[in-house]
Amino acid sequence: MKTTIHKANERGHVNHGWLNAHHSFSFGQWYSPEKVHFGKLRVLNDDIVKAGYGFGEHPHDNMEIITIPLKGALEHKDNTGGHGVIQKNDVQVMSAGSGIRHSEFNHSKTEDVNLFQLWIFTNKPNATPRYDQQTFNPAERNNRFQTVVSPFGNEGLWIYQDAWISLGDFSESTTTSYSIKKKGNGLYVLVIEGNIEINGNILSKRDAIGIWDTDNVSITINQGAELLLIDVPMN
Repeated sequence: MKTTIHKANERGHVNHGWLNAHHSFSFGQWYSPEKVHFGKLRVLNDDIVKAGYGFGEHPHDNMEIITIPLKGALEHKDNTGGHGVIQKNDVQVMSAGSGIRHSEFNHSKTEDVNLFQLWIFTNKPNATPRYDQQTFNPAERNNRFQTVVSPFGNEGLWIYQDAWISLGDFSESTTTSYSIKKKGNGLYVLVIEGNIEINGNILSKRDAIGIWDTDNVSITINQGAELLLIDVPMN
């Protein structure tokens, strides 16, 4: 088993007033040669967007973009006609494919929105762009992992990549495990809230660990934790 630790306070950080963002991987003006990507996972941003603000229309291509709100509501519009509002317990996927333009705005005029946005390299270049979203029952991730994104034909929303995204909400101390879905994949674990231990490493809120060259990962939950797991090809 090989690991890399990404502590919360070592993430890139920008605060534009309307946007307070932390970057797990090199993004925008923040660059770290040790944190360019984890396998096919290219971006993991932790954004807080103030009420009434957002990202104007901008382009993407050949990237699978997944948005997971933690608090508040986010409105999406794109030039293919895709339009929706997502909030906690919703997940949105956008396959940028051959090219798409979209905007993202805080849907509320009074409440900030906090979200994770992930970019995963596609395995189907120049596909027709597509947009989808789904509401997931949070009870189905109580003390276990709930798959919210997977390759086409599997659980939850689908993307053009052999990658799985899962959420877990553990309310008490326990030890659990996660089996890597495909040979050659690695696992990136981010602690949304709480405290865990993996392979002797203690991780707290917004800390993360990348793990590869193993088939199974044992996770010790210390007094409860919310987790984001990203199972992605390493090559």
